[in-house]
Amino acid sequence: MRVSITQIFFHRPLASASMSTQGKKYIYENFRFGKADELSGLDYYQYRFWEILPGACSWLTIIGGIISSLLFPFFTAIFIICFDVFWLLKTLYLSLHLKVNWKRIKDHFAADWSKKLVHFKYHHIYHMIMLPFYKENESIIEKTLQSLADSEYNHKRFLVVLAAEERAGVCAINTANKMKKKFGRVFGHFLVTVHPDGIAGEMAGKGSNISWAAEKARVEILDRKRIPYANVLVSAFDIDTIVYKQYFLCLTWMFLVSDNPYNTSFQPVPVFNNNIFDAPAVSRVVAYSGTFWQMVQQERQKRLATFSSHSIPFSTLYGVGYWQSNMVSEDSRIFWNCYMKHDGDYIVTPMSYPISMDANLAAGYYQTLKNIYKQQRRWSYGVENFAYIMYNFSKNPAISKSKKIKIFLINLEGYWSLATNPIIIFLLGWMPILLGGMEFNTTMLSFSLPYITRDIMMLTMSNLILSSMVAVSLMPSIPEKKPGTRKFYHIIQWLLVPLTITVFGAIPALDAQTRIMFGKYMGFWVTPKHRAEPSMKKKGKTR
Repeated sequence: MRVSITQIFFHRPLASASMSTQGKKYIYENFRFGKADELSGLDYYQYRFWEILPGACSWLTIIGGIISSLLFPFFTAIFIICFDVFWLLKTLYLSLHLKVNWKRIKDHFAADWSKKLVHFKYHHIYHMIMLPFYKENESIIEKTLQSLADSEYNHKRFLVVLAAEERAGVCAINTANKMKKKFGRVFGHFLVTVHPDGIAGEMAGKGSNISWAAEKARVEILDRKRIPYANVLVSAFDIDTIVYKQYFLCLTWMFLVSDNPYNTSFQPVPVFNNNIFDAPAVSRVVAYSGTFWQMVQQERQKRLATFSSHSIPFSTLYGVGYWQSNMVSEDSRIFWNCYMKHDGDYIVTPMSYPISMDANLAAGYYQTLKNIYKQQRRWSYGVENFAYIMYNFSKNPAISKSKKIKIFLINLEGYWSLATNPIIIFLLGWMPILLGGMEFNTTMLSFSLPYITRDIMMLTMSNLILSSMVAVSLMPSIPEKKPGTRKFYHIIQWLLVPLTITVFGAIPALDAQTRIMFGKYMGFWVTPKHRAEPSMKKKGKTR
């Protein structure tokens, strides 16, 4: 049976009924799509084009590199050397941002935010803390709630929402009720919600759960107690999130001093410290690499989108219809929802203040590696936002063309770089020698290529000295039962970077893009939480 390219990529006949919105006024609420299958006609094919483009660019680069190494090895070798130089300069550029944000985090963490708030009226500000969970261990939930109880803010202004899933079973619901019994009187309000299973049009995952919980909280807390939506800041936390004592004071201050507080979200820096001394070296390097990328993005505000745990004014959240419940990457999509709703007048405020989360850890080493890959693939699945952005751009004339072009280029380059750059550097660099044939292999360029690329990469790898310094400074104090030499291991572990950025960076990114490219959409995968330590009495400080 023959299958056409159209059938492979688009899965639908050209005669499909159209629901095209060409010529109609842009209404944000009509365009909260999760994937192309929710559209039909020309709109479907347009959305599919944008879903295909990132993966197609990545694969064309890789396949093109192999073919050009076979047919044009001399020019390919020149390109690889130039690309390595470009990578060196890019790494230096990103390292400068990392260094600046490192200093900013230390300054923010050392600041006394209660003193900064002395001249502000802020006691009317409520904090709604959303804690969605699935089947996580009771001790993990308890430590998260305890960190809220230990934080320096009026606890009567905390509206804690512990969001369980019906599909997780009775045990999860019992755990939620047990936590309410223990912490219910500590906070102003403590609401347990249970997200029903099997709601039509929803994807089972964090987005659908947290959106259901937010609406329940609106009705049962805000409306019932007549709390103005404009006075509530919502913090959507993963269940393993541990907040430092002055996090909410810092968040409140940043909200109050913002020029446009209802047109911005607030993004802390995720540091995966909760179980860092129990996680294997590969997991630590991958975790801190994610932290470093978020630190870099904090210094490039116009490129910053919400990620994982983040905060947003409730009135803004309510206005966009909460998080989308029909896709995977709800944490970053909520930014783009707000961006479209406000016709491009929306931005993320970088807090440069840490929160602590779990590094990937499972009961066994192999399972840990498997979980790291799956988590990185899920994060890379944020490429699903690209089609949403470009499709909405085509419908919304209120956003300037210059903004649209800039965002298009930034996002496409970002997805392409993630999936291809490590492969170009560490794998395709050898292709001209392996495939170039005898004629090329007798040239001086063929002889020099490995040495030139080696020297450039060694210069690039020297930036890992800064990475190791930042990582060590962000680490908690070493527990007494851990040998002091472990900190040395946390330095030399950065030699694993060529492996981690390829196997747990480029490959899962390419995997995610390929799935979307062929319309094999992913569901939401919940990262299992595992901590070898029974307690966290030695919770560390950012130095």
